[in-house]
Amino acid sequence: MTYTAHLANPFTGEWELYVVLKEHRSADWPAHDFKRVSVPTWAERIEALALLGYEPDNAEGDWEWQELSGPDEDRVRLLASLDVRLIGGAA
Repeated sequence: MTYTAHLANPFTGEWELYVVLKEHRSADWPAHDFKRVSVPTWAERIEALALLGYEPDNAEGDWEWQELSGPDEDRVRLLASLDVRLIGGAA
C-alpha cells in the first residue's frame, strides 16, 4: 500500500514532514519537525521518513514541488510530495 508524504514549510517557515494516513485524523499522522527554516536535503528527508517507518515507493525518490501563495502576496508556502510505503512493504 502506498501513502503520500508531504514536506512543507508553513507560514512560520520551519520545515515539517508528515505521512498522510487517510484512515486516521491528521493529528495522528506520523510526523517529523526539522525545527529550522533551511530546506532539508534529500538525504535528511529520506532519513526522517525512515525514522517514521517509511521509504520512497520508487528508486528515484523524486519529490514533486508546489508553490502555494498565502494571504500576503510576498510570502509563498512550499509543499513537496512523494509516494511512500512502509519499509519493506510492497507497492
